[in-house]
Amino acid sequence: MSNASTAPEPRRQHGRGTPRPTFRATEQRVDTVHADTVHAETVHADTVHAETAHAGSEHFDADDFFGLQRTAGNRLPDPVPLLENLSRCVIEVLAGARELDQLARWVTDDVYRHLLKRVVLAARARAVKAAPVRRPQLSMGHTVVCRPREDVVEAVVVVHSRARTRAVAIRLEGLDNRWRASAVSVL
Repeated sequence: MSNASTAPEPRRQHGRGTPRPTFRATEQRVDTVHADTVHAETVHADTVHAETAHAGSEHFDADDFFGLQRTAGNRLPDPVPLLENLSRCVIEVLAGARELDQLARWVTDDVYRHLLKRVVLAARARAVKAAPVRRPQLSMGHTVVCRPREDVVEAVVVVHSRARTRAVAIRLEGLDNRWRASAVSVL
């Protein structure tokens, strides 16, 4: 048997000559308090994890606790003002008059990436035509709302401008105690 397995690991130099502490991954320091004295002991991590695991739970899925949580529609405000404002903002983003980051809180990541692609294409088209960025004069038309599920709203908002009339189709889902757009299409 060699002494190499029982010898402590050498300290490594970290930064400006300061020694970097070494830790063993399989051990953890546990402090216990007993009547005015503190006892420190080293316990293997496997033992700690086995004791802290929930009895009867075979599988832990972090997304169930830390992912997006669905919220019932009756606990959320009326979606119509959000639908109209979001439609106006999406048209302004595509026109280059508003930053896409302003909508990030109200849309899912997939919608944000989709809108980002459309913004880049619209900016290229404006650059080729040498067209300046102008804030569109918009007026909101009729809004049709449908609720296929308690926590989902699907709607079409008609948006009028001087040059054309567009329809914006939006799907809102109740996530994390607010409405978030999970699909946006400008027709």
